Amino acid sequence: MRVELLSREYPPEVYGGAGVHVEYLARELRRLADVHVRCFGAPRDEPGVTAYREPPALQAANAALGTLGADLEIAAACADADVVHSHTWYANLAGHIAKLLYGVPHVATTHSLEPLRPWKAEQLGGGYALSSWAERTALLAADAIIAVSEGMRRDVLACYPEIPEDRVTVIHNGIDTDEYAPDPGTEVLAARGIDPARPYAVFVGRITRQKGLVHLLHAARSFDPAAQLVLCAGAPDTPEIAAEVTALVDELRAVRDRVVWIQEMLPRREVIQILTHARVFVCPSVYEPMGIVNLEAMACRTAVVATATGGIPEVVEDGVTGLLVPTEQLPDGTPVDPGKFAADLAEAVNTLIAAPAIATAMGDRGRQRAVEHFSWARIAERVHALYATVAAGR
Repeated sequence: MRVELLSREYPPEVYGGAGVHVEYLARELRRLADVHVRCFGAPRDEPGVTAYREPPALQAANAALGTLGADLEIAAACADADVVHSHTWYANLAGHIAKLLYGVPHVATTHSLEPLRPWKAEQLGGGYALSSWAERTALLAADAIIAVSEGMRRDVLACYPEIPEDRVTVIHNGIDTDEYAPDPGTEVLAARGIDPARPYAVFVGRITRQKGLVHLLHAARSFDPAAQLVLCAGAPDTPEIAAEVTALVDELRAVRDRVVWIQEMLPRREVIQILTHARVFVCPSVYEPMGIVNLEAMACRTAVVATATGGIPEVVEDGVTGLLVPTEQLPDGTPVDPGKFAADLAEAVNTLIAAPAIATAMGDRGRQRAVEHFSWARIAERVHALYATVAAGR
């Protein structure tokens, strides 16, 4: 079976969970099928991977137009596919056009949904209308849709009620627990200004409304003074949110010490070591279909404090592998009471900062859960079986 995996992100140009997903899925699927990856960005040296740039004539245009231009080139290259499989709106239209051109089945994995990310209008302007149109057009016509969590499946059916329920299948994200495993070393901590002798809470993610970093920075004003806060946070969506986060970090540093902000995108090896030694990993997301980063922390044997939203409760077991922070949210994900959300985040973090034995036990159980329930090999088998089903109905 010839499978074309279509994605904006692919190593080394990975900045989010969808890129991590495609990397590991491609690796495991190659054991089962003839897989070619078509992604965006600079040329790749890896066999079976082709990268595409936005057309030069569109480089000065709205970013969404450049994305759609690259999609057209990707779709043109899929003539020999038995299945095309797109990830995120960036590649959804490429999969849809390949389906129309060549009669090839289109499978789409939903890592997020544009109607639930209205803050992207701040980033894309009118391009948000284009991204929403591309996603809607592709998903309504897709032969099968993979939701990365039950929460994501509910969101797909709520946002797009025209899609038949039996066309949406839940296949969770996974984790490589051989790679993401506790690292006893501390040289990365020393190099990054983190004191291994003091407990710390860590955030890893992009600077975007979705990840809730602003709420974490408000919560951190009430963190135990003995704790450090480590922010592995970069790639801001807009200059405006970059300025807002910078101002909040400056304000926080004025009232407490040991706030470490690492703005560059770190190599995976460094992230693993930083996760390993954290007392708690914090995921304050206001929208998270599943959240691979929570699995990454759990695999590193670290307790998690996370928002009880989207697919996160399917990953983090409240009171077992971490603590979930409930919040009442507006339709765009914003907490109805941001002050209460920040206070509840701070309380959960402080609970684990003050109880190292409990945090350690949660980390141990988190590692076990990641190993037993989120294997990429098993996930690839389920995806391949879905390919066979849609190909048979071609």
